[in-house]
Amino acid sequence: MSHIGTPLSPCATKVMLLGSGELGKEVLIALQRLGVETIAVDRYADAPGQQVAHHARTIAMSDADQLKALIEAEKPDLVVPEIEAIATPALEALEAAGVARVVPTARAARLTMDREGIRRLAAETLGLPTSPYRFCDSLEELQAAIDGGIGYPCVVKPVMSSSGKGQSKIDGPDGVRAAWDYAMAGGRVSHGRIIVEGFIDFDYEITLLTVRARGAGGEVETQFCEPIGHVQVSGDYVESWQPHPMHPAALQKAQQIAAAVTADLGGQGIFGVELFVKGEQVWFSEVSPRPHDTGMVTMITQWQNEFELHARAILGLPVSTALKSPGASAVIYGGVDAKAVVFEGVDEALRVPQTDLRLFGKPESFVKRRMGVALAHAADVDTARERAKEAAAKVKVRAAG
Repeated sequence: MSHIGTPLSPCATKVMLLGSGELGKEVLIALQRLGVETIAVDRYADAPGQQVAHHARTIAMSDADQLKALIEAEKPDLVVPEIEAIATPALEALEAAGVARVVPTARAARLTMDREGIRRLAAETLGLPTSPYRFCDSLEELQAAIDGGIGYPCVVKPVMSSSGKGQSKIDGPDGVRAAWDYAMAGGRVSHGRIIVEGFIDFDYEITLLTVRARGAGGEVETQFCEPIGHVQVSGDYVESWQPHPMHPAALQKAQQIAAAVTADLGGQGIFGVELFVKGEQVWFSEVSPRPHDTGMVTMITQWQNEFELHARAILGLPVSTALKSPGASAVIYGGVDAKAVVFEGVDEALRVPQTDLRLFGKPESFVKRRMGVALAHAADVDTARERAKEAAAKVKVRAAG
């Protein structure tokens, strides 16, 4: 953008976020620090991002008519999808008509909203290394795919879900039906279709945050953050750290894969590219055209965290992916089903050296809902991980009243 206007004025630069959870909240804050007027949209009222935005709107974002009507009424300069469950055909139509610019592009939002689109792009169009896979529409097709070459162990995921929902590993024939049922319960928007992947015996999994932003010459350039390691339980991230040590050859391959897939998706912004690594071998797993949950660690490790990088990149501003300090993050779960909660132990948590907290402000808690994150930095990753986990363990979520 050639200029940024004044919020709440006729010359305002307006950005609409579709999805206003904890990641969207941080993007909104980063945009507001750059003088942008923000509109936070979510499927439920009082979402974390709606608590800090200039405007809050609550609609079913998977409903094309509601989404189209809202964008046409608000007339944002940029529309930024922050979740997968969005009526992407409506975004494509609005972008094609010149009504709004979608970040990074409407095509990228469509391709990455389900695992089928992005996996076929990566493996079949771009020829990137991936695990063997099949898409299935029934329990019978799943069993046939496993018997026909995928084999055991394997991983089953809904074609569209978030934060690992519906994802499970099958070790033998007895687990097939349970995995299918779990995938059906965990999918969002697209029901009845799954991907089954052959299990890769990898050493570790990383997120490579990849930024497409304008350089000094005005051309879009690709930059990479230091690799982020993470631990997942049932497909859901529970801790992450940065930088994760990698063999130089593996890092080069990871960057090549990330550059290829993000260049094809196009546009500007940050992409969370997930990769499996074994020695010097690297396999593409998934990509999200937005900040990544494992990237919350960058709030304490980088001079510009992933949310600031996203905000700068989509506005056409310069970015820096420089690391400030090794660090780690650890998730704080709700641990309780309650409509309103209080957080105890915050003072004890913050007494852990070189730590910080983010409490997301979600209006409702679930046992396995992510309610906050502990952050820590240190001279080395191992110490940072210990501090982050110690701080997270001290925070207790209780039902109010």
